[in-house]
Amino acid sequence: MTTFIDLADMQRLVRTLGAERMMEELAEYIREDYLRWPSFQKSARTAHHSPDGVIELMPVADEALYSFKYVNGHPKNPQRRMMTVMAFGVLSEVITGYPLLLSELTLTTALRTAATSALAARVLARPDSRTMALIGNGAQAEFQALAFMSQLGIRELRVYDADTAATAKLMRNLHPYAQSGQLRIRPCESIAEAVRGADIVTTVTADKTRATIVTADMVEPGMHLNAVGGDCPGKTELEAAILERAKVVVEYEPQTRIEGELQQMPQDFPVTHLWEVLAGRTSARDHDDQVTLFDSVGFALEDFSALRYVRDLARAHQVGRTIELVPTLDDPKDLYGGAAPKAAVRLAA
Repeated sequence: MTTFIDLADMQRLVRTLGAERMMEELAEYIREDYLRWPSFQKSARTAHHSPDGVIELMPVADEALYSFKYVNGHPKNPQRRMMTVMAFGVLSEVITGYPLLLSELTLTTALRTAATSALAARVLARPDSRTMALIGNGAQAEFQALAFMSQLGIRELRVYDADTAATAKLMRNLHPYAQSGQLRIRPCESIAEAVRGADIVTTVTADKTRATIVTADMVEPGMHLNAVGGDCPGKTELEAAILERAKVVVEYEPQTRIEGELQQMPQDFPVTHLWEVLAGRTSARDHDDQVTLFDSVGFALEDFSALRYVRDLARAHQVGRTIELVPTLDDPKDLYGGAAPKAAVRLAA
């Protein structure tokens, strides 16, 4: 039997454990798997593009487990009262191909994306970073804010979105943290105002277009940029000149060159790999004034980690239910017999 975790199950876990705790635990699962980077069979995701968005499959496997995520990115969906990004995923055992877990991954992806951002920032941002600009206040914004608050000690959040309703939503959802004094939140009138003097700049915009959300003149010495917005070919957020002056860190280079900020640069433009930084094989930040950029496009390994985490949570907290997603047969060669009309079975007997 396959364990099934639906959205209600995941929401229950977040309410019980808290998003901050879950993102901290998820970051550790992700770190553990990145440290095993050579153990995985990896590939860039398979994407089906249309004028309105993209649908993608994201597979990865080690010697024991295989996972994939189905995910979309449709920026016009909010006009249809649907989410821009929706996902589900499967975790299977390699030796048999049996699906161990079928899980929602929309809420889980939001948690794992922010957890990955915080994990990268812990090694790339200056240790004394306390102020973050958050450009784009949609569905991912609160998760980024809470992950950076709890894992990096961010205390001031400067927020901007062209959609003022999105900023109002963010302010409403994060009000308990502002009221308790954990987080000062300042809405800004422009991107430049939000970015000015920030230690970390996080961009989480979703338009499927080559945009320039942050320009090179906004970037100050020592800044860490966390470029997270929904990525695809032809979609960028940063001016190319920023990459030219920054230390650029990526998850999986073949995918980032197709979908990330890196697509603006020549094929021989040098990058640093996150797994090598986490493993101590290469330096993270070389000096305090260095500009660092995590060109995050989301990689399948992070979903593999997230599915492992969800499976462990389901066991520990007795969440979810079992479903017969694939047959369990007395005779593995007799698939038809279980579905044949009973009369035909009696006649054959």
